[in-house]
Amino acid sequence: MPKVKNIVAALPEPEIIDIEALKNDIQEGCTDMVCVLGPTASGKTRYAVRLAEELGAEIISADSRQESRGMDIGTGKDIEEYGSVPYHLIDIAEPGTQYNVYRFQQDFRSAYEDIRARGAFPILCGGTGLYISAVTSDYNFRDRKPLSQEAPLPPLKTYFIGTLVSREERNRRIDARLDARLQEGMIQEIRSLLDKGVPAQSLISYGLEYKYVTLYLLGQLDYAAMREHLAIAIHQFAKRQMTWFRGMERSGVQIHWTEPSK
Repeated sequence: MPKVKNIVAALPEPEIIDIEALKNDIQEGCTDMVCVLGPTASGKTRYAVRLAEELGAEIISADSRQESRGMDIGTGKDIEEYGSVPYHLIDIAEPGTQYNVYRFQQDFRSAYEDIRARGAFPILCGGTGLYISAVTSDYNFRDRKPLSQEAPLPPLKTYFIGTLVSREERNRRIDARLDARLQEGMIQEIRSLLDKGVPAQSLISYGLEYKYVTLYLLGQLDYAAMREHLAIAIHQFAKRQMTWFRGMERSGVQIHWTEPSK
């Protein structure tokens, strides 16, 4: 039987974002919001912060795990990266809370309206495609999942910027960042959550770092197996993120992919 080649989809072509043109679009009311999206370890937070400094903007997080207090290292909040740039929808829920896309829609609406009411400009930044789609399109999730759409958001004129990095570089960054977080106290952070009474099953349901480190702390994985399984899971997660974003493009969303400077 002939071997079947593993065909890997080509990455999109990067472009240079014209910041002055973007500023003009914002001033003329052609753009309601910028969305900086990308897979994990692609540099989107750092890029969004630099862009916010250029535009005098504030950042709204679109990360499905960063809303929880006390879950810092494992979710990669990296609060210090924001500097003086105001941010929203981080640390707004207790750990173990079952946060969902409908609640995100409501919290996003509040943050967005607050930012615009103060004359500031919003940048949505994150890697959770479901959250991004839920607040930037009029897609009705009820058709596919039993999620409430009783108060849908009006479609926003959004300028999408995608942070692009090669698969090899992305995986290298993922591995290096994972080892750094393990050294920085991620295991101790998750042990502390368990000690505070957050159920192990709740932490496992968050997936990735919280799943595999919890299994390690429960004695179901040794350290080497935990680290190996976790690295593979994050690689696969990043691939799924890119699949979602390319799917957005196929549905008609224009994403301006760029390579953030190191």
